[in-house]
Amino acid sequence: MLRTWLTERFGVDVPLVGAPMAGVSDGRLAAAVSAAGGLGMFGVPPTASAGWISDQAAVAGASGRPYGIGLMAWALTDAQLGAVIEARPALVSVSYGDYARHLGPLREAGIVVATQAGTTEEARDAAGAGADVVVARGGEGGGHGRGEVATLPLLQGVLDAVDVPVLAAGGIATARGLAAVLAAGAEGAWVGTAFLGCAETTLPEAARRRVLAAGETGTAYGRVFDVAQRLAWPPEYGGRALRNAFFERWEGREADLAADDTASAELAAARQAGDYDTAYVYAGEAVGLVERERTAADVVAAFAAAERLLRRFTTP
Repeated sequence: MLRTWLTERFGVDVPLVGAPMAGVSDGRLAAAVSAAGGLGMFGVPPTASAGWISDQAAVAGASGRPYGIGLMAWALTDAQLGAVIEARPALVSVSYGDYARHLGPLREAGIVVATQAGTTEEARDAAGAGADVVVARGGEGGGHGRGEVATLPLLQGVLDAVDVPVLAAGGIATARGLAAVLAAGAEGAWVGTAFLGCAETTLPEAARRRVLAAGETGTAYGRVFDVAQRLAWPPEYGGRALRNAFFERWEGREADLAADDTASAELAAARQAGDYDTAYVYAGEAVGLVERERTAADVVAAFAAAERLLRRFTTP
């Protein structure tokens, strides 16, 4: 068994965190990842109610295994934070915006707190603000984050810059990726895209088929989908999603898109209709490695093979 700070602190079998993908991971996926030996998380969407958080936390924690909750600082409300603290998950991530003011209440409740960082400077700031663990999230990652630095150079810089445990995120979808970041000094991997082919996600079937058909060059990074939805994401945090016709039409024309209510309505309608030539599916550059539908347990078990890969350096 691979033993790291992550496995020892939370009593998990595989040094793997299922990333809190808001709108994709709810309590069911978190529970499945945790039951399989990782640490599952669910993400809180901007409009989620306190009741929704409580309900999903009950599902995620029903087995008694540790789980986590992911929060977006720019959208976090007092009611949401209160519900998270009441649920007492093992881990909470707070990132993207004015996260520092939320760390104290979470830590006082006995919850381990993580912050995602897209640059070494952000990692230093997070550690200085009191984050218990820093997630070095490279630009390959799916969903939102910075796009300036890739995972491997970022991880090297962050490991040298902070004294708190570091998890690696972005482009890690197989045991080879997990072995690579563990060998570099990370305490585990923070993984989202690898789980997009799982039935336990909330992705519609049409979106899942898009994921399974996508290749390694099939994603794009930018703010097109956020601008079209009129979301108040801090502009430095774009999103990586499957490239489609809507993105290609508006890429580089975000100022025009911000004033085009027809395009905004088009995106909203496409989401309702399941038209993914227009609607978005967030995914990272490792999406080409997600080739078939699997259970979350299958995915976690496949990551456990990292132990064998690392053992080749120590076995005569």
